[in-house]
Amino acid sequence: MIEPKHYPMAEAVRAAYRAGEEDEALEPLVRVDSTGQPVGRIGDGDYVIFYDIRGEREVELTSAFVAQEFPHFPRPPIQVHFATMIEYARNLPVRVAFPPMREIRHTLSEVVSAHSLQQVKIAESEKAIHVQYFLNGKREEPFPGETHVVIPSPEVQNYAEVPEMRAEEVAKATVQALEDPEPALVVVNFANVDVVGHIEDRAAILRAVAEVDRRIGEVLAAAQARGITAVVTADHGTVERWLYPEGTVDTGHTDSPVPCTVVDPALRGVTLCKGGKLTDVAPTLLHLLGLPQPEEMTGSSRLPDSVSRQRRRVLLVIADGWGARDDPWGNLILEAETPVMDQLQQEWPTTRLQAAGEAVGMPAGTVGNSEAGHLHIGAGRRILSDRVRIDQAIADGSFFANDAFRWAMQGAKQDGTRLHLLGIVSFYSSHGSVAHLKALLEMACRKEIPEVYVHAMLGRRGERPESGARYIEDVERETERLGVGRVASVIGRFWSLDREENWDRIEKTVRWLVEGQGRPVSDRL
Repeated sequence: MIEPKHYPMAEAVRAAYRAGEEDEALEPLVRVDSTGQPVGRIGDGDYVIFYDIRGEREVELTSAFVAQEFPHFPRPPIQVHFATMIEYARNLPVRVAFPPMREIRHTLSEVVSAHSLQQVKIAESEKAIHVQYFLNGKREEPFPGETHVVIPSPEVQNYAEVPEMRAEEVAKATVQALEDPEPALVVVNFANVDVVGHIEDRAAILRAVAEVDRRIGEVLAAAQARGITAVVTADHGTVERWLYPEGTVDTGHTDSPVPCTVVDPALRGVTLCKGGKLTDVAPTLLHLLGLPQPEEMTGSSRLPDSVSRQRRRVLLVIADGWGARDDPWGNLILEAETPVMDQLQQEWPTTRLQAAGEAVGMPAGTVGNSEAGHLHIGAGRRILSDRVRIDQAIADGSFFANDAFRWAMQGAKQDGTRLHLLGIVSFYSSHGSVAHLKALLEMACRKEIPEVYVHAMLGRRGERPESGARYIEDVERETERLGVGRVASVIGRFWSLDREENWDRIEKTVRWLVEGQGRPVSDRL
């Protein structure tokens, strides 16, 4: 009789499921040897490849290892060599495998600033980077005349406890900005639907959707009272398709289009052009602002040419994660109480915009995400995602000759130290792909790197229940096939991919990686 294969880290994740844990907040797991000592810890002189993309959640953990000044917690006394898949921040002393191709110029915000107009951007801290960095074409500094208002998100482990989040405070800040006659453009992001939509809690999601609807009503009333034109849209979908066809919960993003509504009594009878994309939002806003559209913007205003380009003040409302879908199956947008959005789409010029796949620079058939959504809303043109660039590099073989990867692998081999592969393990996360990890393992195999360790982050967003264990087993099988690498540790992304300076989480992750703090997992049956 052939004994079944033993994949200890995958089995440990399954044991955590049985104990009531789930992928997102999985407590750290650490492989140990026969004496109970942690295996594959990041040590002095080691090389690390952080293979995630996006970066706004990865920058804190990276900084904890490489930043020259780091006041947030005492770091282990080690020096490591770090490479990242993309640029997480300009000032990080790391090698970058796929650096930015070029600065995205002549975005919506840059055009507004160039015409000496004021603009205000308001969001909870959970989404602040999206209306700042991504909406501005990955520019880290605000433009002249640009003001940011950030409302701190609730400090909770599970947003289902407070699905209203800080939407009330966001709405009040928006009304205050509208009362100021100076800003020509006010941008507000309501985070609830996307953030709470990633949690398997129907009641909390319904409350989140209703809360966003209520607060949109408040800011629109303030805009109308002051003669300000409003555009209401979203960056991608989520809970309008909350169930897979067989009834399993889908907590991820979707490939649905998003609504786009223009609220202005002078435009009540106007018909918006159909067949648009998120790249059309910036041209539409410039049309309403009476500003010229740069040549770089290949999107088109959804307003007909008959609408004059007179100077208006404009409010852009981004209902983060609010997709548009008519099928009621698993559609929590339709199930929730949404009188404001329902009336908007009946009373005012409305269309739907593509917000996923090739329309936002992603591979065909893939879902949207907040990064790509806000980037394309602001840029007004299609921008190839880092994922597409990386996938193309794997396909044409240039990935395996990448200078940053070669530096890390050759350095570990020549110095007699270890190579660590750190990142999300998922079939399709907006933060990365298991395919990228497998390509790095393949490269390590070709270069005969003796010690390679995988440190995996899990987070079920758009994945089926208990998918994390299947992915970990898949990676363990791959290391077995290649004869290179071991899965040394696993953790939930809640702890490792923070973006709100919850440094206690990052410290926990660092101790997991360096000191092996976590539940021990033995190779023994």
